[in-house]
Amino acid sequence: MPYVLGIDIGSTNTAAAVARRDGRTWTRPEAVPLNAGSPLVPSVLHLAEDGALHIGGPATDDGSRTTRDFVRRIGDDVPLLLGGEACPPQTLTAELAAWVVEQVHAAEGGPAEAVVLSHPASWRPYRRELLRRALVDLGLRTVTLLPRTVTVAESHAARGFAGTTAAVYALGGASFEAALVRRTPRGTYESFGTPQGLDPIGGADFDELLATHVRTVLSRELAAIGRRDHHAALRGLPAECDRVKRALTVEPAADVVLSLPTGPARIPVTRAQFEAMIRPTVQATVDLLLRTVHGAGLTPTQLDGVLLAGGSARIPLVTELITTALGVPVEVEPDAQLTAATGAAHAACQVVSPRPRPRPPAPVRDPAPAATGGRAVIPALRRPRDHATDPGDPPPRPPVRILPLDLPKASRLALTLSRGREG
Repeated sequence: MPYVLGIDIGSTNTAAAVARRDGRTWTRPEAVPLNAGSPLVPSVLHLAEDGALHIGGPATDDGSRTTRDFVRRIGDDVPLLLGGEACPPQTLTAELAAWVVEQVHAAEGGPAEAVVLSHPASWRPYRRELLRRALVDLGLRTVTLLPRTVTVAESHAARGFAGTTAAVYALGGASFEAALVRRTPRGTYESFGTPQGLDPIGGADFDELLATHVRTVLSRELAAIGRRDHHAALRGLPAECDRVKRALTVEPAADVVLSLPTGPARIPVTRAQFEAMIRPTVQATVDLLLRTVHGAGLTPTQLDGVLLAGGSARIPLVTELITTALGVPVEVEPDAQLTAATGAAHAACQVVSPRPRPRPPAPVRDPAPAATGGRAVIPALRRPRDHATDPGDPPPRPPVRILPLDLPKASRLALTLSRGREG
């Protein structure tokens, strides 16, 4: 069945979604299993000794052959080192995108009719062009790049958000973005104003705050065991803190469970305790969101809502502080970490089947200019627009027909002589 593909490569995880053609319409986008049935795969690349590039990284590594958070480095003249070799971050990002395309191609039995890849809203043409060229080098010639805040808005719109102007609050694992979007005459969204971000701030910081609390509570037990056992006991702490963080979005309390040499340890954490730990960080993101709104010359009352995205955006404290600061409706989807990917798939549907532009009303003939003292008076509706104060209608997204996507070519990653990808 024909389909389109949306991809979101985040700072910590990568997600993808497909929408399938159903006659003249498209089905609701569905997340694609990328990691043993999970719709999320870590945005981590590991270069094995044999030159194969592994997605998701190994269980353990000294760091010299593993890289993460490379999307943020696109545009940096200093390349990343992987296995002792210099590698441009845009090439690594394109490699991960190509791997996703290959996985979906194999699962769907054919190429996508269109692919949309999200990127940080703050990117200017230079960074977009670097990534576009890297994608072309891997055979991905027809990928459409869209700001992540736009794909987030598209996802919320597909679920019923009918607002014209909104703020987007995207809180990922290691990044935060705030931006404004508005609906165009075609019914799609575009960014306006100046996007803002805090980097690196995200869910990983919340995990570390919780981990610090756990280490403090267990300080006596940890001091009583040897150094080697100490590290072994805490090896699973990051994953356990991430689990408890997610549990506290729906439960009033949860236990951090660890295996110590002296036996299992359970550290109870209430939602109130957790929110007290993370409140200063969340407040900083909300303050930046408010500055983004004011920076565009708007007041919160001019917004139709705030659209949330990112795994940590479902933390109740986020909605509470945004509502207090802006006083407008807050929208969050059940799987907020998939919002950008599903929105990218929605946008890909529009690439293949553009929405028709609303037909303008029939022109009204102006009456003949009235003569006053031998001069013609221009009716008010025909006066030239003051472009200094009236920016006019935003330009519509061009209706581009994307041809079926070819399978990605063999990698041109300079540091690999022999090629092989494994998930």
